[in-house]
Amino acid sequence: MIRRILYHFLTRLLTALLSFAVVWLTAHYLGAAGRGSVSLFVTDCAVVLLLTGLLGGSSLIYLSPRYSSWQLLVPAYGWALLVCTTGTAVIGLLRTVPPGYLLHVWLVTVCQALLSVNTALLLGRKRETAYNLLTVAQVLLLAGGLLVAFLSYWERTVAAYYYAAYAAYGLPLLLSLGALWQLPDRWRTGQPLRLVARELAYHSRSAHFSNILTFINYRLSYYFVAHYVDVRALGVLSVGVSLAEALWLIPRSTALIQYVDLIHAADKQAQLAPTLRTTRLTLLATGVGLVVLCALPGAVLARVFGPEFGATRAVLWWLLPGILAVALNIMCSTYFSGLECYRINNVAAGLGVAVTLPACAYLIPRYGISGAALAMSLSYATATVYLLRHFLRDTGTRLPDLLPGPADIAYGRALARKWLLLPSVAATPAERSDAS
Repeated sequence: MIRRILYHFLTRLLTALLSFAVVWLTAHYLGAAGRGSVSLFVTDCAVVLLLTGLLGGSSLIYLSPRYSSWQLLVPAYGWALLVCTTGTAVIGLLRTVPPGYLLHVWLVTVCQALLSVNTALLLGRKRETAYNLLTVAQVLLLAGGLLVAFLSYWERTVAAYYYAAYAAYGLPLLLSLGALWQLPDRWRTGQPLRLVARELAYHSRSAHFSNILTFINYRLSYYFVAHYVDVRALGVLSVGVSLAEALWLIPRSTALIQYVDLIHAADKQAQLAPTLRTTRLTLLATGVGLVVLCALPGAVLARVFGPEFGATRAVLWWLLPGILAVALNIMCSTYFSGLECYRINNVAAGLGVAVTLPACAYLIPRYGISGAALAMSLSYATATVYLLRHFLRDTGTRLPDLLPGPADIAYGRALARKWLLLPSVAATPAERSDAS
């Protein structure tokens, strides 16, 4: 399992580096105002896509061992198209935006939604290599498209992001369809499509509700900042959030493999020991990343992103406690999802929202983007405390069992040294079996 986590982590690391390139390109060539406009577009798309998970999302991974991929594909695709169309129309009713903007939102969200369905099915069938390649391809095409547009002087406006997004999600969508076609699936008789859709909806509603609440905790502050401050300040905030959230690639990489293994395991209890070890290593790696991020001077940020982004350092300091809390949050919530204990995740996310709304309403008008960062950290910490309490109680573990110690540090060093040698050494079939 460790080898699979490391491969997945490297994929996430490469994706994070490419995402950083996207943040840098939009900030450097479009300025704070342009970066803020891009952030609003991305957030609008994410809001629409969030609802597509009510008939898909992680439930596609959960049900893929039980059903044919093609049976799951039909209801998931139909729901995705309906939600993208309806969601885009709602954005047009709630905000004053040009029709061309709505067309971009609809096209991008459709491509993203269908691609998300395909990659979830591939991951559920443990086609992790295809999943990782498609994940990297999306960000690589997005960064490459922006680079071509900006350096060639073809388009140095926010519209460049729209066009790059078409390539970033459209081409991987076609490739993912080819990967699905190669699966040894057949349409299974005796399982009516409406029953498959009903079970998918049943699991999705419970599993995805916490995702909706979590997204509110992550991004509601963007709309408050755009309303109470301005889009330029939102651009500065979004850069700080992007840098801080890049550290989440560590827990998200480990949690995804943990989730896949948990849903396939016959003995769920046996997965507790590797979960605890993985959690300790995850917290250790995230803590190291936090130290590095804290050491970045404001002058370096201003030099890298532009003079307008020197204030990003203050945002980072207010975000860092929440980022560490979320690393633990992700591991605990993934464990409960794998056991179908969705209610615990939902309540935790709901408590976060209960903190987010008043915190944003009070802090942002008074303290601007620093208040937004503080509101996010308060929300993350609240949800994590609730999840941690239930995790310790339900698993019979103690808090020290989750905290990295000298043995974990030594193990992490040995693992890092071993991993540095892996690219030059071909693993035998027996080694690959042991590593998984």
